[in-house]
Amino acid sequence: MMKHDVEKNLIDIRDAIARAARGSGRNPDAVRLIAVSKTHPPEAITIAVAAGQRDFGESTVQEALTKIPRFPSQGLEWHFIGHLQSNKARFIPGNFAWLHSLENLDLARKLSRLAQEQSANINILIEVNVFRDVKKHGVDPEALFGLLEQLVKENLPALHWRGLMTIGPHSAPETEVRTCFARLRELRDGCRRRLDLPEFTELSMGMSGDYVAAIQEGATMVRIGSAIFGARDYSRKRP
Repeated sequence: MMKHDVEKNLIDIRDAIARAARGSGRNPDAVRLIAVSKTHPPEAITIAVAAGQRDFGESTVQEALTKIPRFPSQGLEWHFIGHLQSNKARFIPGNFAWLHSLENLDLARKLSRLAQEQSANINILIEVNVFRDVKKHGVDPEALFGLLEQLVKENLPALHWRGLMTIGPHSAPETEVRTCFARLRELRDGCRRRLDLPEFTELSMGMSGDYVAAIQEGATMVRIGSAIFGARDYSRKRP
């Protein structure tokens, strides 16, 4: 993808986000754009950074570690948005400011210990499998409160409980997509209220095909890749 394409796509996406937010009575500044750079080369990230983008999402540790060191001291925030295997947890502190996909207590304990060793902090979102799709990761809605209650009680240093993440249903009617996102918002609000968590405000939901619906239902983070960088290039040799 050429430089002009990435720049134009970012402008178009930001405009669409602003329209969706205003149309829902929300401040556009309340929606953070996560540019999902997975499978795209560092050169594409360089173009996006020059166009003012500061938040980037990656879903595999190996690939992310070939990119993050190339952008020191540029004020970027990196978001790990994929499924995190326990044996890769050590790479999160110090590289990623956000983890969008926590789903169990053991991983949280390990991340807390590793983050303390590196004097790092991680903003944590719990992934919720709203429709219990067997092909997706995440906590079942009924198990969410119990997990979060355990996490809070353990008082795990270096981890900050910030909200929830979900992936909307693929190729589903808009009503079903919005139902999924509305349910995540309700779950966040219930957890925040019952556990008295003032910072538990984030909703990471919505991708290139459904981010407008996500914003209409309260998304504070949208994860957009192909609409910015073009189709994913799986032919490129992965690290």
